[in-house]
Amino acid sequence: MSRRVVRQSKFRHVFGQPVKADQMYEDIRVSKVTCDSSFCAVNPKFVAIIVESGGGGAFIVLPLAKTGRVDKNHPLVTGHTAPVLDIDWCPHNDNVIASASEDTTVMVWQIPDYVPVRNITEPVVTLEGHSKRVSIISWHPTARNVLLSAGCDNLVILWNVGTGEMLLALDDMHTDLIYNVGWNRNGSLLVTTCKDKKVRVIDPRKQQIIAEKTKPHDGTRPIRAIFVADGKIFTTGFSRMSERQLGLWDLNNFEEPIALQEMDTSNGVLLPFYDADSSIVYLCGKGDSSIRYFEITDEAPYVHYLNTYSSKEPQRGMGFMPKRGLDVSKCEIARFFKLHERKCEPIVMTVPRKSDLFQDDLYPDTPGPEPALEADEWLSGKDAEPILISLRDGYVPIKNRELKVVKKNILDSKPPPGPRRSHSTCDSDYFSQPALEEVLEEIRALKETVQAQEKRISDLENKLCQFTNGTD
Repeated sequence: MSRRVVRQSKFRHVFGQPVKADQMYEDIRVSKVTCDSSFCAVNPKFVAIIVESGGGGAFIVLPLAKTGRVDKNHPLVTGHTAPVLDIDWCPHNDNVIASASEDTTVMVWQIPDYVPVRNITEPVVTLEGHSKRVSIISWHPTARNVLLSAGCDNLVILWNVGTGEMLLALDDMHTDLIYNVGWNRNGSLLVTTCKDKKVRVIDPRKQQIIAEKTKPHDGTRPIRAIFVADGKIFTTGFSRMSERQLGLWDLNNFEEPIALQEMDTSNGVLLPFYDADSSIVYLCGKGDSSIRYFEITDEAPYVHYLNTYSSKEPQRGMGFMPKRGLDVSKCEIARFFKLHERKCEPIVMTVPRKSDLFQDDLYPDTPGPEPALEADEWLSGKDAEPILISLRDGYVPIKNRELKVVKKNILDSKPPPGPRRSHSTCDSDYFSQPALEEVLEEIRALKETVQAQEKRISDLENKLCQFTNGTD
């Protein structure tokens, strides 16, 4: 007779460890805006953090290797006229980041590989369509240049960043403030949570709700929901007695939860981060000083508690590194970027293994930086799974790829209704196509010259710093 008491799992001994003090990012004035977003976004090249700034909203972008004390004059990404509420890196281009703001706009930015000399103030494209502040943005996981935004006007908009156009607007589905939005693995469905205490599963292209659950958690505080493996939905919320809960739900039977567990009585909203490769959910509460993690399996009780990483300082926000940015030689399965009041502290989650060889069971092929679909293909109804890459030899980030925005000219589709009556303004030849292309080419050349000069100035400043340091 089997007497197995402890559940077998390769993730049972995962432990979290903060990095050494010299590998943290110090002297960053993290934003104090009251918003339940994570305030931090990371990818294999950069860490971006929403910061305090006078006269508008800003965030700072640091190369991952630029640890230690951050210069108080370090360039920021500024352009919003009100505080930035959410930021998200493009999964298909490590140099492109989107930001959402209280000023009702969404901006998309191209970040250079070198550290710029001045603040970045010109976005590649500005997306305007919301009437109130925009608190949520999320890139499509498999289609190129498709970005989702959700605002306090209860509106969800899907954009084609490549043309700056609105693809879809989901405007009659939410009756109150939207708390969060999440894509499924191939980007065919959305899950949303709302202040009206409903979790909705939406097919955005058909613009219809395919499943809905009222009051998955009885409490009045915000609910969060994400898609996990096999299309199940994982939720965090509060009980009637204000105890924090987590739940697992099956779309085919949305009435009864697969699992519903109570955790503690803290009042911070739990932010769930899901790793599809290991099927682990990490729960980070704003204002908490711990990260709890659970493994989701097909065996009862389905959501298995693994462990808790605890520290002394509460977290103001949290960034979660994509799998391709991890160090596979050290059996690192997750890396968090914990925001304090004045610093960002990376926390490494590791599976203890004795061997230095590549661990196939910990690192299955994972989504890479190549999109599986174009925006038009996805909009027409196509679906595709993410294009996977192997991490056996580690991942080397791709060099800067420029995001090209091709705006359609509305004048092309609306020819003038009749012959031109007045010739008093200027000659029509002045606006001829060759002349226009010549001007655009000249502007492009000037931009390249300015970028080259900025890089040269940055290099010279670095050399000067080294020289002055050497003569001290």
